[in-house]
Amino acid sequence: MNHSNTKLGFFLLMMKLKAFSCILFLMVSAAGFSQNKVSGIVKNTENKKLAGVEVFIDASNQKTITNKEGFFEFKNVNTGSHKFVFFAENYFYSEQTITVKEGANDVAIVLSPMNVELSEVVIKKQKEKIFALRRLKDIEETAIYAGKKTEVISIEKLTVNKATNNARQVYSQVVGLTINESNDGGLQLSIGGRGLDPNRTANFNTRQNGYDISADVLGYPESYYATPTEALEEIQIVRGAASLQYGTQFGGMVNFKLKSPSKKEIEFTNRLTAGSYGLFTSFTSLSGTVDKFSYYTFYNYKQGDGFRPNSEFDSKNYFANLNYQFTDKTSVHFDYTHFNYLAHQAGGLTDVMFLDNPKQSNRTRNWFGVNWNLYALKLKHKFDHDADFSLQLFGLDASRKAVGFRENRVNTQDVPGAERDLIVGDFVNWGAEARYLKRYSIKENSSAFLIGTKYYQSKNSGIQGPGSSGSDANFNLATDEFPNYKSQSDFSFPNLNVAIFGENIFKLTHNFSLTPGFRYENIRTQANGYYRNIVSNQTGVILDETKFENKTVNRDFFLFGLGMSYKPFKNTEIYGNISQNYRSVTFNDIRTVSPSNIIDENIKDEKGYTSDIGIRGNIEDKLTFDASIYGLYYDDKIGEYPKAIPAIVRYRSNIGTAVTYGFEALVDWNIQRTFFQEKEDFIWKLFSNIAFTDSQYLKSDVNNIKGNKVEFVPLYNIKTGTGLGYKNFMTSLQFTYLSSQFTDASNNTTNVNDGVYGIFGQIPSYYVVDLSMSYKWKKWKLEAGINNLTDKSYFTRRATGYPGPGIIPSDPRYFYTTLEFVF
Repeated sequence: MNHSNTKLGFFLLMMKLKAFSCILFLMVSAAGFSQNKVSGIVKNTENKKLAGVEVFIDASNQKTITNKEGFFEFKNVNTGSHKFVFFAENYFYSEQTITVKEGANDVAIVLSPMNVELSEVVIKKQKEKIFALRRLKDIEETAIYAGKKTEVISIEKLTVNKATNNARQVYSQVVGLTINESNDGGLQLSIGGRGLDPNRTANFNTRQNGYDISADVLGYPESYYATPTEALEEIQIVRGAASLQYGTQFGGMVNFKLKSPSKKEIEFTNRLTAGSYGLFTSFTSLSGTVDKFSYYTFYNYKQGDGFRPNSEFDSKNYFANLNYQFTDKTSVHFDYTHFNYLAHQAGGLTDVMFLDNPKQSNRTRNWFGVNWNLYALKLKHKFDHDADFSLQLFGLDASRKAVGFRENRVNTQDVPGAERDLIVGDFVNWGAEARYLKRYSIKENSSAFLIGTKYYQSKNSGIQGPGSSGSDANFNLATDEFPNYKSQSDFSFPNLNVAIFGENIFKLTHNFSLTPGFRYENIRTQANGYYRNIVSNQTGVILDETKFENKTVNRDFFLFGLGMSYKPFKNTEIYGNISQNYRSVTFNDIRTVSPSNIIDENIKDEKGYTSDIGIRGNIEDKLTFDASIYGLYYDDKIGEYPKAIPAIVRYRSNIGTAVTYGFEALVDWNIQRTFFQEKEDFIWKLFSNIAFTDSQYLKSDVNNIKGNKVEFVPLYNIKTGTGLGYKNFMTSLQFTYLSSQFTDASNNTTNVNDGVYGIFGQIPSYYVVDLSMSYKWKKWKLEAGINNLTDKSYFTRRATGYPGPGIIPSDPRYFYTTLEFVF
């Protein structure tokens, strides 16, 4: 290929894109001729101006916060009647119906202070009247979500096991998710869905406070760090059509939004948790606001023995958030996260071992360690012409290390004194993301234009070789002790990614909008290093050669998408979207040797589409619903199937063309509002989260794959439960059921007589029941619960690498108790 022509073509493409963006921006700026404004001052009954009051229009669409003078303002508000909601801590919320006329509309709002201490139930009910079952608004800061399938988990509303990040409970009202459960106190999160492998949430763009937290977004998109649930305000999930703003991935985006600083000068929170199998956790936070400066910081410590031998863990997690509000329109925010943990790994089991005793372990020398350091600096600014700008700089300096005996035959006993396999990965990356969002109106209908760019650079390194003959967590190479170990390599993986993205909400009428968007990607991935090819027989080494590699792969492409939103009634929305998706392969996977899992060296990128169409809303604030059908189309889908080379392994390659489709529905019924409206100190809610999913490989060059089901797709995925509360007592009961799912593309069924491998076969159907309770008294709160109430033996994963290989059993019945103090 002629490189000068390539560069010229790229330059012309960028110039066209820039010209297109400028023209579109000028068009939408010129269109902003309708400027209906609603502004006012919020005070209390003593005539004091209130800062930090949250102001909502129609409880879900637009939001702002009053400044230190109690002032708020909305621009480009449609004429007609709107319900405005005003909410502040320690004040009764207020609902005001305001008739908006053309031009400026000024109002005065008075909030009444709470003279009595309200019960936990009443506080939750007040917030629910405002937030209901929240989804992301059409526009939030410098992001557009109109027409997309979004879900928001409000952590404060949950009565669940937060100390161990119990994903089964925390994500109970997110439809269609599949979860790889672990027994390490929730140190890692593994969620998937719609046929996407849940392992370390690698098919989602994973973020914390809006910035990336995975090892390498494109080169190694696995997340070894999970933000502790006790520190979260909410979890935001945007499905596959989020690719235009957040990347190319099929899964979408998960953003962990941490708690906002307290309006007090200082607020202290301490939570201590004790549980079964030696579990102990401590969560301590400090938060506050002093003039223009605010902060939120926490320290989280966890330790436990696990329910199996050789499965103890220990972790330390520190976070600091510092904010400074220069003016009402400009602020800067800094985040630092440190996460360090060491886990003893009990290894995987064969089917025979699992059926005999799921609590056993035949691995005593396997260890896993993580050291994660995240940095982020964000600038936010509001322009006078009703536009928002944000610039976020972020970086990662991290490592993950694993040492242990990983023989392909799981039933093989680990021999003390033998070599172990050592894998060390170091991740150093940094990036910048800039966004500009302009609001404007066309014939009194509010619209918005977003343009953004992202620069991302990483340099990962991976080393594999012999680990020591000892039993401790020694993560140093032992090449002097075992010079002829067969799996030895040393590689660096420098990656570069530049993206430009844009979206525009065209609000054609007051209740119908279209949101087209695009994303341009330029990706360069590299692999530089060597691996040793060592062949031995009974007489010794017969071949020892070092092979050097220097590979570079460049690609650039456009992704396009379109969203639609139609609101036939005030509290009902019909939405739909379609978006192109893309997932690049990782050199890191190719060069890491696993006895149980071999990767095709010619593996290539995945491409496809994601689409949703659904209806959501609420009926008289009594019934909230979201029902949709979806489809995922994969080309060159990456998957696994058994292959003998020469031993039987799981072979990872491009399987072929596949499709996944289904129906998903969430219904949340407030029984108290339906039948017991006069009972202010009583809460009773029911929810049902149901997903019916099917899939098929449409074509494949691999024998006996065409017509098979796609992996990780249970036909039925059901979560249902109820929540009861009276005054300061809350309780929740949840039932989870998943039908069986295949773990490889060949659709191998489970062989209960397999006493050798454990990596082949289905994940059988299972159900789990969880019970949680809490009671609040003044500044104290007591939480307790039982997870896996019926003591069901089940598993959610057949691992081909760490922490296996083999079946990884899920937790049996266990108890936990948490004591919280807030001052």
